[in-house]
Amino acid sequence: MLYLASKSPRRRQLLQQLGFAPVVLDVDVPEMRGAAESPQDYVSRVARDKAQAGLDAVGQANGQAMGAVVLGSDTEVVLDEEVFGKPADAAQAADMLRRLSGRTHRVISAVWGLDAARAHGELCISQVRFAPLDEAAIAAYVATGEPFGKAGAYAIQGRGAALVEHLEGSYSGVMGLPLFETARLLRGFGMQPG
Repeated sequence: MLYLASKSPRRRQLLQQLGFAPVVLDVDVPEMRGAAESPQDYVSRVARDKAQAGLDAVGQANGQAMGAVVLGSDTEVVLDEEVFGKPADAAQAADMLRRLSGRTHRVISAVWGLDAARAHGELCISQVRFAPLDEAAIAAYVATGEPFGKAGAYAIQGRGAALVEHLEGSYSGVMGLPLFETARLLRGFGMQPG
């Protein structure tokens, strides 16, 4: 049985695209970067923490977690080694977009799979370059509401696609779940699409 430790509808849809119908688990994991933690290590740790919290929840509900594979994932936008996270309000969203304007940033996606005996992770790093954005374009995009709940204040699968001048890497990874890496990870757990 495949479980997804994520509240993200995009991650569920991406797994469905691979042919899986996961049971969604609502986990709450602190997302605080350690002082000496690199962005890659941070994203990977949060993804693994989500998977572990999900495995713990499955074990408590079923008395054991035998046969369960739990996926946890995290995606963050990183500019100059600063992890952007999700904007708290419109002003913060606009500030993030101003800083990304005309520049290349990294999008780091990690996915971890855990079962009762194993833990394996994959990391995907994409380079995204934004077109130069003027204040009117930033204000119009923020007004759509799309930046909220999104790392770096944009959704590449939505209207945010119009901000992206160039992408090198994984489109699905920028969305929140790198499909190539996830499929490889699930094969390693003996999981086959249904």
